[in-house]
Amino acid sequence: MMNTPESYLYISIARQQLSLIRAGQEKLIYSVSTAKNGAGEAMGSECTPTGWHKIRAKVGHNQLLNSVFIARRPTGEIYKPELAQEYPNRDWILTRILWLAGLEPGKNRYGQVDSSWRYIYIHGCPDQLIQGKPESHGCIRMKNKDIVELFNSVNVGLKVYIE
Repeated sequence: MMNTPESYLYISIARQQLSLIRAGQEKLIYSVSTAKNGAGEAMGSECTPTGWHKIRAKVGHNQLLNSVFIARRPTGEIYKPELAQEYPNRDWILTRILWLAGLEPGKNRYGQVDSSWRYIYIHGCPDQLIQGKPESHGCIRMKNKDIVELFNSVNVGLKVYIE
């Protein structure tokens, strides 16, 4: 277990909430949606991993609000209800991506529990999907304006605690 850093993101699965902590104070608080399947670290589980992570990469700087990403690349599409009807089974990753890497070997790093290899992100999604309940495939979903504000407030390497 690592010491609590001065600045970090705290994600509460129970409260479906993400907080930016600086010097022991909550500076920003957002509603999120974590995994429909609950907490868990196993590859293929579609669960949200717990424990200490860090922001491995920031993706999507200067992309338009509601820009669609596939495999961390912008597709050139902008999410609209008509696009959702055309692709009803897409797991929408929109606007910005904070790609997480686990920091606890055997729990969320390496082997069949590695959060980075599972492509666990904090990312934008269609705003109507943030309803205070877990519905993702493992990632932490946020409203698009919220992910832009968070993205602009954090740096690669910032620690993230998911509980």
